Amino acid sequence: MSLKVPKANNLQLFKDGYKHLQGIEDAVLRNIQAVSELSDLVRTSFGPNGRNNLIINHLGRLFVTSDAATIIREVEVVHPAAKLLVMASQAQESEMGDSTNMVIILAGELLKKSENLLVMGLHPSEVIKGYELACVKALAELENLSTSSLPSPFTQESLITALKPAIASKQYGYEDTLSSLVAEAALAVMPKNPKNFNVDNVRVVKIMGGSLSGSKVVQGMVFGREPEGIIKKVSGAKVTVFTCALDIAQTETKGTVLLKNADEMLNFTRGEEQQLENIFKEIADSGIKVIIAGSSVGDLALHYLNRFNIAVLKVLFKFDLRRVARVANATPLARVGAPTPEEAGFVDIFETTEIGGDRVTVLRQLAPGEDGYEGHTEKTRTATIVLRGATANHLDDLERAIDDGVNVIKSLIKDPRLVPGAGATELELGKHVEAYGSGMRGLAQRAVKRHATALEVIPRTLAENALGGAEGNEVLSRLWAKHEQKGGEAWGVDIEAEQDGTLLATDFKILDPLAAKQWAIKLATEAAVSVLSVDSIIMSKPAGGPKVPQQASNWDED
Repeated sequence: MSLKVPKANNLQLFKDGYKHLQGIEDAVLRNIQAVSELSDLVRTSFGPNGRNNLIINHLGRLFVTSDAATIIREVEVVHPAAKLLVMASQAQESEMGDSTNMVIILAGELLKKSENLLVMGLHPSEVIKGYELACVKALAELENLSTSSLPSPFTQESLITALKPAIASKQYGYEDTLSSLVAEAALAVMPKNPKNFNVDNVRVVKIMGGSLSGSKVVQGMVFGREPEGIIKKVSGAKVTVFTCALDIAQTETKGTVLLKNADEMLNFTRGEEQQLENIFKEIADSGIKVIIAGSSVGDLALHYLNRFNIAVLKVLFKFDLRRVARVANATPLARVGAPTPEEAGFVDIFETTEIGGDRVTVLRQLAPGEDGYEGHTEKTRTATIVLRGATANHLDDLERAIDDGVNVIKSLIKDPRLVPGAGATELELGKHVEAYGSGMRGLAQRAVKRHATALEVIPRTLAENALGGAEGNEVLSRLWAKHEQKGGEAWGVDIEAEQDGTLLATDFKILDPLAAKQWAIKLATEAAVSVLSVDSIIMSKPAGGPKVPQQASNWDED
């Protein structure tokens, strides 16, 4: 037996204030515990019956939502291992726009299952190897589970069918209305080549009051303000977009003017007025009927615009200005002057209408079937969903569900394959991975089997959130029995428990995009492996002094 040499107690490697945690007990198991806390936080929000979380962020803003991406974004996670999970869910959000909750729940469950193996003495590298093998097997089996794919070209009915499960997981009960709104808006702006579909072309305007049934799709853009001048409605109008102020240009230097008589005083501002009048006369002569201003509109400019019967709308956000230019097919100009024919855009209808108690301005192209519609009219490039609802929080949540729906369309354009939803796919994958693990040799098979049982967490969570814990276990047992039978791949959780808590997902049209599942399993396994591969944590002492203000990450994203 070798002699153990005691370590010196006063050996200092780092500066004072550093924290150093090392080994299975201090580093790995602590990280697993932190990640489990995070996954339990969002687990109750999973599925159509998921509960809402009420979050008040550092700015005091209130959020009532079951959307995992929003919860994770607004809760400031500081634990380094939990941050890895947050990054994985954000990658899923940017790649697919849906299934962020699945990434967090699955990664948390994978780490919980690995905890037993580590405590029993299995080395983290064996667990990592097993998880990676299981992930490859699960992704290979997933390819074979596709039951149908979205027909091309897209139709309103096929899009509604594909969107319903994604929207129902956020707004259960409103999925019919919301999915038809999203499908209508997406089809209105769908380009000839669907691969060029841009999610930014489907906008949402929230107007308080009324109910969701009062929501509608407008083929164009809607602004929550009235035009500046007296002209409120124009049809078949040429449009120009200015990014600069519509006003008399101020000189850079101050000057002193000496006036000797009354005539000089009367003529003093006349030159400026004459110049401004000439500019707007040129604009009016070029056939422009609508001006979109990106900055202030001076009183004198407004006077001339009213005189020449030109409508002017102030749009202060640069991104909205870009979108208006896209709707009207106009070029934004940085100088005030008459645009060339190529720079001017065209809009069929510019009007001010009242929705609820709010006056809004609508710029839109005519839709087929409307009076004055001619077949050669260019297809609109932007559609706006006007949402009605009782409270601001409810409207925000509806908007998040719509964003998810639009992102699902984008992901289905890339890969139109669909797999059974309601937890059926995960359970079937668990069955295949379990069989794969049983035929393996070595210690990695333990981890492969744990990966298979971790996949169970999706149907289990759906059943528990809908029916309660005890009933959830019963439902899961029935599902396993049905999946063992031939042709039982599509059996999933029936959240309404009309019979025995199980249903055939394909019969009820509960289908999820295959690509979203693929990315979720891949990212969850990668996040779990990243946490398991950490052996020591070294944290430096936080710097003193005032905190540097954190700039919001998406301040300049379009």
